[in-house]
Amino acid sequence: MKLDENTQVTLDLKTIAIIITFVVTVAGMWFALQSEIELAKKLPEPEVSRTEYDLKDKLVRETIMNTQKKVEENGQKLDLIEERLYELSTEAKRR
Repeated sequence: MKLDENTQVTLDLKTIAIIITFVVTVAGMWFALQSEIELAKKLPEPEVSRTEYDLKDKLVRETIMNTQKKVEENGQKLDLIEERLYELSTEAKRR
């Protein structure tokens, strides 16, 4: 296909109407979105509700407790490893 100034493009009214409707819809959505963004910039930041604060506090406390349990478990495992290492070193000295 060769495009030059003599090339003719034919569009029926239905296609033209669809294109115009699409362009108008996209432009309307764009301006609506822009106005919502500007409104959101002017609104104050939402306050943290008491329920949300309590849930976050509970999550932090549970995380701390779980970490504490894991530290205690690792400490017990370390004690066992130290005992076993001591036993192995004393056996090696006896030989």
